[in-house]
Amino acid sequence: MNTAHKGNAIIIGGGIMGLTSAYYLLKSGWKVTLIDKGDLADNCSQGNAGMIVPSHFIPLAAPGMISKGIKWMFNSRSPFYVKPSLDLSLISWGLKFMKSATPANVERAAPFLRDYHLLSKQLYEDLAKEEGFGFGMENKGILMLYKTEKAGEEEIHVARDGQKLGLEIDMLSKEQVQAIEPGIKLDIMGAVHYQCDAHLYPSALFSQLFNYIRSNGAEVVTNAEVQNYEIRNGEIKKVNTSKGSYEGDIVIMTGGTWLPQLSRLAGLSIPVMPGKGYSFMEPNAEHPIKTPALLIEARVAVTPMNGQVRFGGTMELAAVNDQINMNRVEGIVNSIPKYYPELNVKVPSKENIWYGFRPCSPDGLPYVGYSSKLKNLIVAGGHGMMGISLGPATGKIVSELADKNPLSLNIELYNPERYN
Repeated sequence: MNTAHKGNAIIIGGGIMGLTSAYYLLKSGWKVTLIDKGDLADNCSQGNAGMIVPSHFIPLAAPGMISKGIKWMFNSRSPFYVKPSLDLSLISWGLKFMKSATPANVERAAPFLRDYHLLSKQLYEDLAKEEGFGFGMENKGILMLYKTEKAGEEEIHVARDGQKLGLEIDMLSKEQVQAIEPGIKLDIMGAVHYQCDAHLYPSALFSQLFNYIRSNGAEVVTNAEVQNYEIRNGEIKKVNTSKGSYEGDIVIMTGGTWLPQLSRLAGLSIPVMPGKGYSFMEPNAEHPIKTPALLIEARVAVTPMNGQVRFGGTMELAAVNDQINMNRVEGIVNSIPKYYPELNVKVPSKENIWYGFRPCSPDGLPYVGYSSKLKNLIVAGGHGMMGISLGPATGKIVSELADKNPLSLNIELYNPERYN
């Protein structure tokens, strides 16, 4: 660790972006204060599928998503749901999403997102070798399992684009997939195997990052809501919270789905909609699943982790709320035996269902970089469903920005003020 003290860094938000930013800033010699409005127990990334996905080089705002979204809106068990609302922020977000969902934007974003995910994967591999870290990372790739010819054609088309980007991808027959998964019967037509992908156990990652930053001198302030900023000469001089005031040389704004409110207090407009997802754990013993998978038609993620298997899915765009929509969970449960006929998964009780809110930008691209209006503010948020996958690369970029060093990644597409 660099022991030279470079200055005080205030990080707002204790999700994956906040923790990885703290990790790399501490390594670089910054004094870190991490502020979170909750207790760090409920942040979005803990219950997610734990997938590291260079395969996700297409942003959420892709042309086909609009027609699918309209079709799915009328089905309460569908994978993607926009809760009808007169909320102006949702309407504004939706109009920006529609404007962004063009083939040209998708093609432009693909190499940028590929590089972002690959950098993160490499950084995870480095992190896993460090003392105190062991978060179950495995390089088995991810299987995109499809049941219908139409879904297979679409998936293979995307895979060919991925191969052109240099990603390691195989197209597999049903028999080839079954050979990879000998412990469980599959009812599918085939799969695309993204060998470039990996997976890990998010809860272990979070506790290890948290232990690291705590034991390396970071001050962690929980249950502290940001109330306002003291701004002088184009810089944030002080962050005032419900638990006191904090002065910093740089401020890193992560904040997950609270990013719009946090940025509004600083006079910025950074649109994010919460995309609620659900997950639950099942035993992975009788018919063991070895390789993570995405059930393509159902949009359900399946990840073996920590001796169990996590099933997760749905994207429900609505205001933050603490209600569990059992129809959405039933949609996940009902899809599982269609791909794994030997699995008899019951709808879990509410206390065994995890839910979290993914911070979705309208164009499906993150916000990473300095503010042009507040010269000591770095924004790192809006990563949608890719938070875990892009976490370490984001933290590394934040520390390089703070140090005014050359960046490991081209971030020109991720300008945090592109909607101002």
